[in-house]
Amino acid sequence: MKFFTYPGFTEGLSTHSHYSQSLRLNNKIHTSGQGGWNQSTGQIPTSIKEEINQAFTNVETVLKSAGGKGWTEVYKVNLYYTKEIATEEGISVLGEIMKKFCGEQHRPLLTAVEVAGLALQGMRIEVEVSALVEGEE
Repeated sequence: MKFFTYPGFTEGLSTHSHYSQSLRLNNKIHTSGQGGWNQSTGQIPTSIKEEINQAFTNVETVLKSAGGKGWTEVYKVNLYYTKEIATEEGISVLGEIMKKFCGEQHRPLLTAVEVAGLALQGMRIEVEVSALVEGEE
């Protein structure tokens, strides 16, 4: 079992809140919730589409930091989002970005939950995943 935190903004989160961004256990990777923060500055985009895209990019980064290949190995996704995303337009954007990162044929399990708020001010989405990677560490 090995824990990972990728460089940049999340190092401060890890130190402040005493947690890791991911865990690799043999051939599985589990992630902490990834927001749409800029990996260097921690800023949250004002555009919902940009925030969702950045959250998915952050998931890709944390998976690769733990030795995975990225979204193609993800088998389970948990989405937590606020009312700003829980709209027809927001859900459509989520589907578009999910397809962009997973590809046309890869369709992981998905649980989506609307929440009143998230950990950091201004966050509207948090993405948590589990992935099955080739080989053992």
